[in-house]
Amino acid sequence: MIAFVRGNVVTTTITSAVVETGGFGMHVLCTPTTLARLRVGQAAQIFTSMVVREDSMTLYGFADADERDMFELVQTASGVGPKVAQAMVAVLSPDELRTAIVTEDLGALTKVSGVGRKGAQRIVLELKDRVGAPSGGLGGSPAATNVPVGWRDQVHTALLGLGWTTREADDAVGAVAALAAEQTEQAGRPDVSALLRAALRTLSRA
Repeated sequence: MIAFVRGNVVTTTITSAVVETGGFGMHVLCTPTTLARLRVGQAAQIFTSMVVREDSMTLYGFADADERDMFELVQTASGVGPKVAQAMVAVLSPDELRTAIVTEDLGALTKVSGVGRKGAQRIVLELKDRVGAPSGGLGGSPAATNVPVGWRDQVHTALLGLGWTTREADDAVGAVAALAAEQTEQAGRPDVSALLRAALRTLSRA
């Protein structure tokens, strides 16, 4: 298993990045929180999980080891594949997922595209005793490191990468603008990870 890749970021798209490692270009499908902190030409470390199928080997990338471990854990639930698992850690931080599963908060789980009520019930039933307790950390905070103030473009691009339309992304960015201003006033910079998750919740309620 490839636990992480470290090297210079060669290219990024709305869903992936290529990182040069040992002379090889590693193509990694990334969560929006991971992509938000990557800069082309700069060194980065991405925690990874490899999914091997009969006809493919896909490397998924995450902002930290906790996000990666949660991605792998939720796939052990019936009906949850890599695509849905990646969407789950994009919409909810690891601690938010733990809390939703332990407290049987089906509403929080069904905010994830591809997870219906029955699917959420299966996830709770199969993972409640295995997911562990929330760590109490601030979900998504690692992704805020070195994030520039241009949060609008990052959140907008990430939403498009998750399949939302341009209009939906525009509306969601506008809906979290007040939160971004509050974060900037309090911490000196917006937390793109937290803003993205807030935007996704806004879209899920719409």
